Amino acid sequence: MSWKVAFLPEVADDIKRIDGSIVAQIRKGIEKVAENPLPKSEGGYGEPLGHIGGTNLTGLYKIKFRGIGQRVVYALKRTETEMFVVVIGMREDNEAYREAGLRRSKHQL
Repeated sequence: MSWKVAFLPEVADDIKRIDGSIVAQIRKGIEKVAENPLPKSEGGYGEPLGHIGGTNLTGLYKIKFRGIGQRVVYALKRTETEMFVVVIGMREDNEAYREAGLRRSKHQL
């Protein structure tokens, strides 16, 4: 059973800044992870985040796209089996993680 995938409103802007061929790869990755976005410790695909570059991202998870340098950060709403995409961004300089921290505070995730 796949989890429902929802996106923060800001993710639409993230997607606009990315080349279309890369967006297709990211969508496939999100679809795959949505099949079981739970942490790896619970048998899922989720890679838990902690403190990165001075930003506390505990409770959030990431999807790494190594070949294209992109990261997707997401949160889980376990009571609703919903996977919330928080940010899609570059790995460089922890850009995606800094933005995830800001959005986490703004949306109280």
